[in-house]
Amino acid sequence: MALTPSNMLPLGTKAPDFELLNVITNTNQSLESIKGVQATVIMFICNHCPFVKHVNTEISKLAKDYISKGVGFIAISSNDADNYPEDHPQKLKEQAINNDFKFPYLYDQTQQAAKDYLAACTPDFFVFDSDLKLIYRGQLDDSRPGNDKCLNGEDIRHALDCAMEGTENARVQKPSIGCNIKWK
Repeated sequence: MALTPSNMLPLGTKAPDFELLNVITNTNQSLESIKGVQATVIMFICNHCPFVKHVNTEISKLAKDYISKGVGFIAISSNDADNYPEDHPQKLKEQAINNDFKFPYLYDQTQQAAKDYLAACTPDFFVFDSDLKLIYRGQLDDSRPGNDKCLNGEDIRHALDCAMEGTENARVQKPSIGCNIKWK
């Protein structure tokens, strides 16, 4: 397992559009059809990464706390499912059900979405404002498997609160750290 940091897409970048398979509903969905009114969180996750396993409960809780406030959540897995069968769409669906994800979980079979977002690791988080302009990218919080720091989604929560209040997020944005995207 190689520790890989986020690439830190430039702030202000417009969210690249996509149309990907929702593994829960088995239908294709576009960014435009599932974005949030106030903000949109796009997270690159997968099923097998220990860093993602570590944060699954918090991302589920985070979504439950903010969806009713007009924030859209979208999970995307871009890993090569042929070489990493735990990241096959059916296994992703099981992950979504087992973690009570209340948001679409999309499969990026061509890996184009990951390339367009410069996603590098799992988990990798991006927060966009109501105009789909990037206002945050990086880590969920300071917690990592085994470091005993509180898993609370503090960095994403702060970014979302700033988006909803219309204020600038002046905090330092730290890269996420996790397993690398499993490229074909």
